Amino acid sequence: MNAAIDTQPAAAIAFNQALFGLAILAFVALLVLEKRQPHLPFSTKIYKESLVTNTAAFLINNLILTVLRASSLFLVAQQFADFGLLGKLDNGPVKWLLAFAFFDLAIYAWHYASHRFEWLWRFHKIHHSDKCFNVSTGFRFHVFDLLLEILYKCVFVVLIGVDAYLVLSIEIIELFFIFFHHANLRVPHEQALSQLIITPSLHRTHHSKLRSEHDSNYGIVLAIWDRLFGTRLELAPAQIGLDLIEAENFIQLFSLAFITERQFRKLLRWIPNSKKP
Repeated sequence: MNAAIDTQPAAAIAFNQALFGLAILAFVALLVLEKRQPHLPFSTKIYKESLVTNTAAFLINNLILTVLRASSLFLVAQQFADFGLLGKLDNGPVKWLLAFAFFDLAIYAWHYASHRFEWLWRFHKIHHSDKCFNVSTGFRFHVFDLLLEILYKCVFVVLIGVDAYLVLSIEIIELFFIFFHHANLRVPHEQALSQLIITPSLHRTHHSKLRSEHDSNYGIVLAIWDRLFGTRLELAPAQIGLDLIEAENFIQLFSLAFITERQFRKLLRWIPNSKKP
């Protein structure tokens, strides 16, 4: 019995390693596909700036999170796996599906809150600052945004009660879909597919320059939450990115969180108009 128990973490680790490897392969494949046949035309300059800035954000953010030991989500899940709503359910397909659905709903709620509350939006807007919608945009986050989300997820795993390795598997699946719906691609049969999952066309709307358009389509994997809560919007945005928001490197990206659009507009009013009367 003990030997069987001991093999479970090893098998779970191997499974998650394979899953993560597939996610990275998917990222590379999507990067190649969108480079060869992009759905939206972006200039080479804008695309390269986006790719370099987003990659730098990914590397530096992960370095900061490692230094801060932000593996707390996994550790909390280990401690509270037997508590919470699903804690007493036996591991199996039913528990896995329920855990995935609850997790996806929780991330939908967090994403919605990140747009609705100014103190969260000041960090989340960094993700929306990319003028070039591409698969690497999935890496473009402010480190404080990631830290706050980790704390939120820690509360969630305590309330829901799921195995730490299952939490890790769900996180990797969510990562795969983040890559997928940020890809600058036209997906075959996308209209039908978007009834079930979040696709690039839906998430492209979420990255519109207009607030009335980007305050929509908050789902990460399942399309049902936006339908259920009335936040689904289907249209092709005229422009990607945000007004008054420019970031060409990681330092600018990090700093933007501490300057609100209201402050920026006020600053612009202070600058004298150079036009002659």
